Amino acid sequence: MIRADERYDKDLIVKDLMNINIDEKEEVSQMEKKQALEALKKSGLVAVIRKPKSDQIDAIAKALVQGGVGALEITLETPGALAMIKHLKEKYADQVLVGAGTVLDAEGAEKAIAAGSDFIFSPNCDPDTIKTTIDRGKISIPGVMTPTEIVQAHKAGADIVKVFPASSLGPRYLKELQGPLGHVPMMPTGGVDLENVEEFIRNGAVAVGVGGFLVDKQAIQAGQYAILTEKAKQLSEKIKRSRAAV
Repeated sequence: MIRADERYDKDLIVKDLMNINIDEKEEVSQMEKKQALEALKKSGLVAVIRKPKSDQIDAIAKALVQGGVGALEITLETPGALAMIKHLKEKYADQVLVGAGTVLDAEGAEKAIAAGSDFIFSPNCDPDTIKTTIDRGKISIPGVMTPTEIVQAHKAGADIVKVFPASSLGPRYLKELQGPLGHVPMMPTGGVDLENVEEFIRNGAVAVGVGGFLVDKQAIQAGQYAILTEKAKQLSEKIKRSRAAV
């Protein structure tokens, strides 16, 4: 017969083992996130893929990865976005980061993370979305425009802030933010192209998000995916060159 004190001791041991397993899983999750974040910053180039057709996504992704893109963002308003994220994550595994964009709330973040997203991009700064993303061990990149929003996002735990719309604010705006807010990693997105990418990097951007210029709709429509690869290579080269000059 097992004494009551023996059963109590065994229950404690089981609880301790369970806690150890939870701690180990959290450590692994944080390590994976750290590696993913470092990979994103090292590449410096995130492709914003908005509303691709399901029969085009494989060719688009292949062309961008071949060009040196470090992260593929599928916007959530895309029909079948979650299935695309899941498919690309399974196909490319650790070769490239895959995540969701235009995530407006925590519910959207939960669904995107369940599909395999490495990161969550938002056009807005929503504390609940940031918290959900951080709690799940994924990279949080909320959208900001003003210094107040940048500070709020950073305090909420954002890993990087997406300065949006970059084309309207311009590279000089990013430079002026570096004085008081240089400790906050920033990623300009919206209107970034070959003409301004170097200035954005020189002015403090840790990476850039590029949509329309890189994910060229006309080239995709014509099946000329090599154009995407070439544009990605050109952007990657300019990012490397501008970093070397800083």
